[in-house]
Amino acid sequence: MRLAFLSAALLATTAFAADFPRVIFSDDFSAEGFGKAWGHYKSSSVVKDGMLIGITAPTSDHSAVDNIKFTGEKDLQVAVKFRFTSDKAKSFNVWFDDKNYKGSHAGHICQATISPTGVNLADAKTGGFDLSNGLYERKKANQLTDDEKKMLAGKQKRIPAKISLNEWHTLVVTTQGDSISVSIDGKEVGSFQSAGIAHDTKSLVSLTTNPVDVHYDDFSIKGVAK
Repeated sequence: MRLAFLSAALLATTAFAADFPRVIFSDDFSAEGFGKAWGHYKSSSVVKDGMLIGITAPTSDHSAVDNIKFTGEKDLQVAVKFRFTSDKAKSFNVWFDDKNYKGSHAGHICQATISPTGVNLADAKTGGFDLSNGLYERKKANQLTDDEKKMLAGKQKRIPAKISLNEWHTLVVTTQGDSISVSIDGKEVGSFQSAGIAHDTKSLVSLTTNPVDVHYDDFSIKGVAK
């Protein structure tokens, strides 16, 4: 599990290498424990046996978050191998955030949520985490108007999928302009277009485990050529 910020000269080997040739960060989890680049929020996750094991503590009020921070960029590609190891693994998220952005809760910009039954793509910046006009607080308090509920429904897209348990799969999440797209095992699952996704300075990528029994390997963040 080498952990490294790799040079711009290192080329990606995915199908999208022509668009995202520059590796910003990579970890194959062959080292013992998390490297210094990793940050955590309410996480009990561990690196063991050549993989990241996502763990939310039973007493935690928030899913386990394990993240990487870097200089902000607009267009990014995140790849990770994953497997759900039991029916306790409800889902995991790949979050794109900007902690310097104060217009959304926790600087959330957009996300892809992967579960055994489907993929959900969402614009958090102008959707459910938008702090303007008290929207986020009203959502938490179940005080949204019908018009607001309709608006928020348009800020996300659910795509049915069937993902087998106890098998490794390769996920690629790409943001380009105002679009976020997902492929699994080399096959396109779907994409979603929304204004907030075009945020210029996405500077933190997180793996969020909901709640346990998700394993990860070969994690990378790539950028477009400069």
